[in-house]
Amino acid sequence: MSEIMNMVKETSENGTDLSADDIGTIEEITEDTILSRQTSVNLVPFIGQRFVSQDAAYEFYCSFAKQCGFSIRRHRTRGKDGVGRGITRRDFTCHRGGYPQIKPSEDGKVQRNRKSSRCGCQAYMRIVKRADFDVPEWRITGFSNVHNHELLKSNDDQVLPAYCTMSSDDKSRICMFAKSGMSVRQMLRLMELEKGVKLGCLPFNEIDVRNLLQSFRNVDQDNDVIDLLKMCKDKKDKDPNFRYNFKIDANNRLEHIAWTYGSSVRSFESFGDVVIFDTTHRLDAYDMILGIWLGVDNYGQNCFFGCVLLRDENMQSFCWALKTFLGFMNEKAPETILTDQNMWLKEAVAIEMPRTKHAFCIWHIVSKFSDWFSALLGSQYGQWKAEFHGLYNLHSVDEFELGWREMVDAYGFHGNKHIVSLYALRAFWALPFLRCYFFAGMTSTFQSEAINAFIQRFLSAQSVLENFVEQVAMVIDTKDQATLKQKLIRNRQKVSLKTGSPIESHAATVLTPYAFTKFQEQLVLAPQYASLLVDNNYFIVRHHTEINGGCKVLWVPHDEFISCTCHDFEFSGILCRHVLRVLSTNNCFHIPYQYLPVRWRDSLSYAKPVVDPNSSQHSMLQSMVSSLVSEAMETEERLNFACGQIDLVLTRVKEFPGPSSGVNNSNMTYNNSPPDSLILPEVEDSDSIVQSFTHEALTFGKVKERRSKRKRCSVPCCGQFGHDSNDCPLMEDDINEDGLGFL
Repeated sequence: MSEIMNMVKETSENGTDLSADDIGTIEEITEDTILSRQTSVNLVPFIGQRFVSQDAAYEFYCSFAKQCGFSIRRHRTRGKDGVGRGITRRDFTCHRGGYPQIKPSEDGKVQRNRKSSRCGCQAYMRIVKRADFDVPEWRITGFSNVHNHELLKSNDDQVLPAYCTMSSDDKSRICMFAKSGMSVRQMLRLMELEKGVKLGCLPFNEIDVRNLLQSFRNVDQDNDVIDLLKMCKDKKDKDPNFRYNFKIDANNRLEHIAWTYGSSVRSFESFGDVVIFDTTHRLDAYDMILGIWLGVDNYGQNCFFGCVLLRDENMQSFCWALKTFLGFMNEKAPETILTDQNMWLKEAVAIEMPRTKHAFCIWHIVSKFSDWFSALLGSQYGQWKAEFHGLYNLHSVDEFELGWREMVDAYGFHGNKHIVSLYALRAFWALPFLRCYFFAGMTSTFQSEAINAFIQRFLSAQSVLENFVEQVAMVIDTKDQATLKQKLIRNRQKVSLKTGSPIESHAATVLTPYAFTKFQEQLVLAPQYASLLVDNNYFIVRHHTEINGGCKVLWVPHDEFISCTCHDFEFSGILCRHVLRVLSTNNCFHIPYQYLPVRWRDSLSYAKPVVDPNSSQHSMLQSMVSSLVSEAMETEERLNFACGQIDLVLTRVKEFPGPSSGVNNSNMTYNNSPPDSLILPEVEDSDSIVQSFTHEALTFGKVKERRSKRKRCSVPCCGQFGHDSNDCPLMEDDINEDGLGFL
């Protein structure tokens, strides 16, 4: 440990193909059961059954298989994590499905034929990812329970590999028991009592526990810590943008360590408005908590901000982690932070980030429902879970309060400690209390799956700390290259317009494909709503099937100000369908620029230049970039090489100092000085008719000049700015037989 103290002094840095098709036959289920009814293990899988995640579907099918006397394994997938839409299909098969494949060895000799349990069993379950009504879910589209082998009895299923598993919670408990001096047999007996299972019915046995403890003993913690600190110091010497900090306890043991990279700091400057601080994973071999800071960029991709290892889980440890993170990010705190439902972390955020809105990740809360309520509710668990989901997604606080009381009365939850705790902390997780704050879509289940997939990529290297840190760096580099490649592909693709609205064309030129897709979803739904003028600037917008209710929209054309009581814009940064309905019915053909947030704009094609855009070097750079994209898209090999080289060039360019005047890149920072002209890209409508817009298609003067000179038209059908009634185009030649102007 003396070497650690020297390090402190040296540094000043703190299978088979299945016959079922991909779509299958889906039975219609009411939206009240939008969450799956997978909690009752007595249910048999059925076509159309819904799950909130892949893991939920796997657990349900695993429980069903265990009852039947077979085990399952994950089989084929469609799509990849972090690429495009991610995984969109998953097949689970019987563990005896398929046939063993004989692979030749390196010297050309055929390996000996080992016995295999696979016999070509065709039993399977297929799930497909859907996103109906903006609710991500997985649906069963194929299922067969026909086996060509004998099934095991219920007492024999523990010998199957799928059920000989040890969860992370079990490993943590065993680690704690070992430190208290308990024997292996005592550990097993205590865990049997805790889980309420019969003697010898745990999913792991004595040998599994001894192997786990031996793996812990094989870790040389002292030397690994020294190697980790040396590696961080060497990395700092080579890369000045690498930042790290650590703390040594009174016994000269490493208590905490945190680190980040130069690319992470730059990403935080642009997309650090919303941060997820995930502390739900552990490095069991070192008995340390793993905390990871993540965000989302303008293309909807997760970006890594930093990582921390904590010895203890208490308020002091979390305070140290948050304070260190703020130091890494030049004391810039996020506007919103999402964490697990941890009371120590809740207090730490209140101390270190008092101006940051703190919320709990809903998927962490929902993941505990099975343990909390499944046994209590029995067959009613699925129905209750759907009702909870409905309450969670409400817009009105009053409706939430009323619905919560009705739910408690209906299910007899009076005095239930979990329900009492959830209600007391409702302002931290229920959307009616959070919609006034910006979350950038980080509350969705899609994001939870992407985050878990991202974290799992480098958790496999946790056996050695030094390898773990290097693995994180490799994952980040791979992720950055994949993201850059995806951006090039998307920017090369034509934008598909679905409505033909000028508002849609305007948004397509400014927003990234990810943000434009979210905007387009709202725009397509807008015509289903009726806009009723109540006052000069006050509208009620409700669905055409509704008689009462609706959202209140305030629209002040003179100031280009608009707001809606649904608060979707404040919550996601994307205008809601209610606002878009009011804009379209009031002859507004472009979106005010303050409602196109910088954090969702396409920085590659829509950025305010600091250098003169008419200079010869600027024109030459644009020509080179255009040629590069055209040439790189010819083959996959070219594209991969170009992405790797561009990533290196961008890293070098960003090392140069920026403009002298600071730029605030928070999520709701608006560019009130749009460029003098916008070039609309080539877009393709829903009928595949290509529309090419030239430089003259849409021209804007600077906002300040326009506002100082603009006049409001007094023609009732127009009401637009920039001209008066004498120059109004509606009053010229475009008059029909009834004397009404065409818009």
